[in-house]
Amino acid sequence: VSFKAIPLDDPKLMSLFQGPGALGVTAEQIMSPTGTLGIPEFGTQFVQGMLMDTKPSTMEELIRISGLSHGTDVWLGNAKDIIDSGTAQLRQCFCTRDDIMNFLISKGLPNKMSFDIMESVRKGRGLKPEMEQAMLEHDVPQWAIDSCKKIKYMFPRGHAVAYVTMGLRVAWYKVYRPLEYYAAYFTIRADGFDAGTMILSNASLRDRLKEYGSRDDRLNPKEKQEQNALHMILEMQERGIRLLPVNLYHSDPRRFLPENGDLRCPFLSLNGFPEAAADAIVEARGTEFLSVEDLRLRAHLGTSITDMLRTQGALEGLPETSQVDMFSILG
Repeated sequence: VSFKAIPLDDPKLMSLFQGPGALGVTAEQIMSPTGTLGIPEFGTQFVQGMLMDTKPSTMEELIRISGLSHGTDVWLGNAKDIIDSGTAQLRQCFCTRDDIMNFLISKGLPNKMSFDIMESVRKGRGLKPEMEQAMLEHDVPQWAIDSCKKIKYMFPRGHAVAYVTMGLRVAWYKVYRPLEYYAAYFTIRADGFDAGTMILSNASLRDRLKEYGSRDDRLNPKEKQEQNALHMILEMQERGIRLLPVNLYHSDPRRFLPENGDLRCPFLSLNGFPEAAADAIVEARGTEFLSVEDLRLRAHLGTSITDMLRTQGALEGLPETSQVDMFSILG
């Protein structure tokens, strides 16, 4: 399915920004208030909080949220307070740098002055006295002036439009091609994923996520990555797609592969598994391995690698040596 053919006004896509119902799951099942986990720019807890505060239902609102999430001192302590207090709505707030210039021009300020104010604010330079005076003379609300004074950096609208368009396209695959979506997601963005420790029941995944959540503000970067991976696994499995462990004959070196409606883990999803070993196994498995010894010889594997495979169950049913196998046949 070409990304160019994806409709950006699909109601199911827009609904993900308010809840996960279009995925066939509830917020309680996936421990997430939205369906945007894994959607570029909209999957973090910070942006999910913004989505819950603003309840966007149009692309224009998503563009504004993208601008707010990429700015500095634009949302927290600024636009969020303005919206929460009822002073102004999301559509009125300064979310991208272009909003300032367009708003000031609509108030009657000269184009050049409106542009200069936008440039000063978006670079974090605040308002010069003559700029603030011009805004007051043209009845610019005090909340808008105060907002400009707080901003340190603003995102350009063109970038926000590109990010939202990308996000909606990715969301389409997540809704309508879930197996392929998760295969691509884990292959490309599986930072923190470890097949050796993360192939768990949904109940166990929730327990792990609750433990991480209890110390969310103290998680180190590695733990944050693990938390994200666990969250995506939970969502996927609640949608009926299971993770399958590494398999000697079915696993790819690097890619997560769809297999009978589930997702097969690659060799490199095992933490510390060498790339050379993964490639060597795939190259050697053209004919069936007779034993663990045969596997080690043909793929040039060390004991630690075969131990990792054994722990995953990838060597189940395979005798340790070809000699033992031969004797058992003769016997």
